[in-house]
Amino acid sequence: MHAWPASEVPALPGQGRDLRIHDTATGALVPLDPGPVARIYVCGITPYDATHIGHAATYNAFDLVQRVWLDTKRQVHYVQNVTDVDDPLLERAQRDDIDWVALAEKETALFREDMTALRMLPPRHYIGAVEAIPGIVPLVERLRETGAAYELEGDIYFSVEADPHFGQVSNLDAAAMRLLSAERGGDPDRPGKKNPLDPMLWMAARPGEPSWDGGSLGPGRPGWHIECVAIALDHLGMGFDVQGGGSDLAFPHHEMGASHAQVLTGEFPMATAYVHAGMVALHGEKMSKSKGNLVFVSQLRRDGVDPAAIRLSLLAHHYRADWEWTGQVLRDAEARLERWRSAVSRPDGPGADALVEEIRDALANDLDAPAALAAVDRWAELQHAQGGEDAGAPGVVTRAVDALLGVAL
Repeated sequence: MHAWPASEVPALPGQGRDLRIHDTATGALVPLDPGPVARIYVCGITPYDATHIGHAATYNAFDLVQRVWLDTKRQVHYVQNVTDVDDPLLERAQRDDIDWVALAEKETALFREDMTALRMLPPRHYIGAVEAIPGIVPLVERLRETGAAYELEGDIYFSVEADPHFGQVSNLDAAAMRLLSAERGGDPDRPGKKNPLDPMLWMAARPGEPSWDGGSLGPGRPGWHIECVAIALDHLGMGFDVQGGGSDLAFPHHEMGASHAQVLTGEFPMATAYVHAGMVALHGEKMSKSKGNLVFVSQLRRDGVDPAAIRLSLLAHHYRADWEWTGQVLRDAEARLERWRSAVSRPDGPGADALVEEIRDALANDLDAPAALAAVDRWAELQHAQGGEDAGAPGVVTRAVDALLGVAL
């Protein structure tokens, strides 16, 4: 599977800052010093509908991580998956009387278009669940052979008790885990499981559903969590720098994935930092495909909204915050974009070197994009109020906003 084209990231003078970021597992800001190659895995879409603002906010957060690292002259090894076979996809395809493969391909293509328009830097490896199956099967077989997995009516489950570190990503109690498991794709009430929280690793073939050769597992398809584990271990290895996604993935997805990987390798932890973006609401409720209360990036683009304004709408909120999309959020972003473009269109302006450092400092401090925007606002206000004599300043600001915030002026 191929990703989307990369926009050029301008080089900036001076030295980028090392990133400190909030780690869900410890509840603290942790310094990240990846060395010359930074490794990040971000969980991708299940392509049964178009990219909504909540998705865009999540991918914007981890785009900022990449940009901070690139500014420090590091290479970034970024991996993202596509869950291109899963129950929601199959259910939507059946509802709309469309081939599930065609639906997945259509929505993945639209996702690529949205990411390109929003200037999100692409992953180095963009891997679908289906193409990962040959690497998933041996992992499930190994877990079963070591006693960390068991069979139940043809399905294979992971035993959470096999990992002594289980629970250390989300830090939830058993009751909360059970509740979220039921809400987020688990089956805690299925009879015969050793532990209600045990997640499925391999689903035996169901009538009328796609299946693949599972070797000794029999025909079927992979569970959700093992998919990301197989892809991450194959392309990044253990102990990579950031495991990212929306806050609704902390449990069960990232918790289960960490346990799978830790039992498979005997190493801990799977990732240095588990980083989670907040949820975006509409009309008082979290945007959700199941609820249908969505604002689609593609529709905004069709309506003529500048993608740079969409991106500024996202950047105006701290990535960990839960917030609500409104028409005013977009109007504020459009007004900000107009002010910034007007400010950099002048032949000279106030010196911009300090501004570049302010943006760097803000982003290095747990991706504080609102503080970075406020710094650019102050420069633009000074430019409009009194101007300046530095002929290079508008160009420096334009390149800094592009390189660090992903906004094209």
